[in-house]
Amino acid sequence: MNKEDCYSIGYISKTHGLKGEVTVVFTEAIDLESMGAVFIEVKNSLVPYFIQSFSERPDKAFIKFEEIDTPENANMIKGCAIYVPKTTRPALKRGHFYNDEVIGFSIEDETLGALGILTEVLQSGPTRLLQFHYQGKEVLIPVNGPFITSVNKSKKLIKVSLPEGFLDI
Repeated sequence: MNKEDCYSIGYISKTHGLKGEVTVVFTEAIDLESMGAVFIEVKNSLVPYFIQSFSERPDKAFIKFEEIDTPENANMIKGCAIYVPKTTRPALKRGHFYNDEVIGFSIEDETLGALGILTEVLQSGPTRLLQFHYQGKEVLIPVNGPFITSVNKSKKLIKVSLPEGFLDI
């Protein structure tokens, strides 16, 4: 599986217990119980791992993978990102987007016109931020808020309405 065909749903934060279970931090909501396998990025390659069991608590999740039966084996994948195929993610409502699918989109202000190309979507706690460069400066626009007026995936365009002076900060 190619990395371009997948998206990251989180990472393995640490080992858990004596039977090879791991603690997982999710960055994307997903129903892992319906999936039989995930891909783990090991040395810049995606390697399939089959899920033996999965459990959740309000603040964390635990996964037991097949063929990982010791804390030493689990430690080898600690810190690794977890990926699933893009084809498995649910369709979003109009105007909503997954972070990875808007990278490279043009950003256009209703008043100022073209501003730049989206380089990254950053996650800062519960807040997502669109990152791009405008006149040599890095600009961050919050996704949650009144700034984004439309997202057109077919035109690869995000329209924004920024308050006067926003780009001068």
